[in-house]
Amino acid sequence: MNTKPFPSGLGENAVMITRVADRQWHALDDDLVVGRGHAEHRPDGRLFVSIDAWHDATFDRLAEAMLAELPAPLYTVVDEADVELTAGWRRAGFTIRRREWECVVTTDPRVTGLDEVLPPSGVTIVPAGQADEGLLRAVDRAIRDEVEATVGWQSMPAEVIPFPEGDTIVDPSKYAVAAAPDRYLGLIRVVTVNRPRIGLIAVRAGEQRRGIARALLAHALGTLHRSGSAAAWAEVQESNQAASALFEGIGARPMTSNLELVR
Repeated sequence: MNTKPFPSGLGENAVMITRVADRQWHALDDDLVVGRGHAEHRPDGRLFVSIDAWHDATFDRLAEAMLAELPAPLYTVVDEADVELTAGWRRAGFTIRRREWECVVTTDPRVTGLDEVLPPSGVTIVPAGQADEGLLRAVDRAIRDEVEATVGWQSMPAEVIPFPEGDTIVDPSKYAVAAAPDRYLGLIRVVTVNRPRIGLIAVRAGEQRRGIARALLAHALGTLHRSGSAAAWAEVQESNQAASALFEGIGARPMTSNLELVR
C-alpha cells in the first residue's frame, strides 16, 4: 500500500492518495473517501483507467498518482457530454483518439427502406440460434484477422465484451450469419438484455460491397420488428465511413457520443 499526501483545500488535513489494491487507488480526506481510481486491461490488451472524484483537485491528484505508476499508453472512455470529466483527463495529458456515436434506428422496414432487401445471389441468411458453431467461429476469426492486419482491432467499438481467454464468441445464439454453400461470409450480433443492441456487424474483406451487410441488417431489424421491438441501438465509429453510410442510409439518429482518450 502506497500513501502520498497532496494538499487540496478540501479540509484541514491533506488529501492522502492510497493504492489500496493492484491498480486501485483511493483519495482520503480525514479518513473520508473522496475519490477512487481504477485501471484494468481490456481483452485487446490495452490498459484503461477511470477516476471518480468529488472535486477537480482530487481528480488531478489521483491522476498524478496513477500516471506515475502505470505504464503508457493509457486509455479511457468518457461520455462526450460530461464536459468536466473530459476536461480532467485533458488536464492529465490525454488527447482524443476516436469518437463513437450511439445511434437509434427504427426496426420498421417501411421506414428503414429495408423491406425489399434480399441477400445477393448464392447467399442465404441463417437466423440467430441456427448457425453452425464451427463455421461461425471460423468467420469471426477470419474477419478479426483481416481487421487486425489492416486498421487494427483497436479501431472497433470501444466498449467490448470481456471474452474468456482465446474466445471471441461467448454466446453463439446471438449471431445471425450470411452463408455461402461452403462457408460463412458475414455475421451480425444482436443483444436484447436491456434494449435491442446491434453489437457487431461484419463481412469478410473479399465479400464486401455486395450488399451482405445491408441484408444482415435487414434481417436483424426485421426480426426485432416482428418480435415487438420498435427500435434498436448501435455504436458507430465516426471515422468508419462504411458503417456510418450504412446506418445513415436507414435513418439511424445519433443520440450520444463517447470519446476514447489516450495518453
